[in-house]
Amino acid sequence: MPRLTQSIINLTRLTSLSTRVLANSPFQATAFVQRPPSYTMPAFFSSSGNGYFGGGNDTANISGIDKIAFPADTKTTLSATLTSARKELAAMENSGTAGYFGGGNDGSLLSGIDKITFSGDTKTTLSATLTSARYSPAGMANRAVAGYFGGGNDGGNTAGIDKIAFPADTKTTLSATLTTGRELLAGMANNGVAGYFGGGNGATNRDDIDKITFSADTKTTLSATLTAATTELAAMAHSGTAGYFGGGTTGAKISRIDKIVFPADSKSTLIATLTSARTVLAGMADSG
Repeated sequence: MPRLTQSIINLTRLTSLSTRVLANSPFQATAFVQRPPSYTMPAFFSSSGNGYFGGGNDTANISGIDKIAFPADTKTTLSATLTSARKELAAMENSGTAGYFGGGNDGSLLSGIDKITFSGDTKTTLSATLTSARYSPAGMANRAVAGYFGGGNDGGNTAGIDKIAFPADTKTTLSATLTTGRELLAGMANNGVAGYFGGGNGATNRDDIDKITFSADTKTTLSATLTAATTELAAMAHSGTAGYFGGGTTGAKISRIDKIVFPADSKSTLIATLTSARTVLAGMADSG
């Protein structure tokens, strides 16, 4: 009987200590006691998360698609390929669902859009196409809502913006257009808010940045501009925080990086620069 009494006392003390530890911890006690024994904390990267590089030109145009699996950073090459070997295409993605490669040049200008469904890495070609066959457009997307292909060269520089609505993959052409027709521009998006197309080349290099507000697909042109009229640049964005336009050429290759702060759309130029001045680069971001 004394042993039983002592055991009860010890258990009471342990329970009291556990309660105090949980109460003083940065977590709520219920976060621990309500989880089933099989619960594990989710990883920062989804086991199904991947990146994809498609098309391009080595010694000839290519149709292959390479996949980088996160977080191991291992590479595989998909059995699925682009409909034709091509360069100067654009890409955008509906995060977690599918990626899209649009336009390009396979010896002829292309209007087709190939879709890679992430769950099986299968390729389909949309019945929807770009409004005109073109190369050197830019792409960006509003996750789970729609993707956009803007600008490019269809025999002349175009200002048109095509919208692919998810998940039906239907295409509409915005009544809003870029301020001027241009190719070799860059696109990036502040998810859920707006997308931006900047720089490029029309009759001359451009320094303007056009903003597409997703809620109504309306276009405004920022009062902020790139530091200089620039073509063959790249862009990327940290949604909710800022977007960046880097590199390219103004007539000479540059290493500069311009930053657009959301939501004010104010521009600053980073003290940090690319390691070397460069052109025809690409950009991407861990969007947070």
